[in-house]
Amino acid sequence: MDRSSYPHPRLSILSQTSSAEHLSPTPSSARFSLPPKTGARPNIYDRNLNKTRIAEVSLSAFAFLFSELVQYTQKRVSGINDLERRLNTLGYRVGTRVLELMVWRAESSSKAPKREIRFLPALMTIHTNVWRAVFGKPADAIEKSVENADEYMIIDNDPPIERSISVPRDMSQLSCSSFTAGIVEAVLDGLGFPARVTSHNTPTAQYPNRTTILIKLEPSVLEREELMKT
Repeated sequence: MDRSSYPHPRLSILSQTSSAEHLSPTPSSARFSLPPKTGARPNIYDRNLNKTRIAEVSLSAFAFLFSELVQYTQKRVSGINDLERRLNTLGYRVGTRVLELMVWRAESSSKAPKREIRFLPALMTIHTNVWRAVFGKPADAIEKSVENADEYMIIDNDPPIERSISVPRDMSQLSCSSFTAGIVEAVLDGLGFPARVTSHNTPTAQYPNRTTILIKLEPSVLEREELMKT
């Protein structure tokens, strides 16, 4: 018996025609037809990167997208720590692109763009420029730990990404601003200030969504800062 006439067991028989006839699309097949050209469609890559006004996204659209991202990620993790780690990773990817875009705009708008080589000015840039680029407003405060010289904090009293997130009681320790912490960590790494960045819920009666972004610098950063003082 000629077994070549039998189909592969993982393929279904759709018709009695030969395989060559079955796989060949006909001109009348809507499945393989191309849509008619109706003119050039706008291309996102053709936009001017220096014009920020037309590039703004509505807060409701951003909140909806981030909410869906959290729900999608939550279904694929085993606990709160794993969820925060994945949000941090996603934020890190965004942060690398934010820094690249900000550097591009700085270089194109200034003949002598300045790069911060000291940590505190770089931290102020994140507090003001990065926050404004991502969230449309600067962060609320910067604090330095009185106990640990390698720890700094960025305070956001009302993070936009937290406004539309409802955290269940059994997950009250979850901080969705781990996404923001990932952005900060990526920007610091790109500027040459490696650090471990985490987010923590620090609510108050006035600001129930208040969040602290904790930055713990690598020892090499502190050593370099000391050398620059001399």
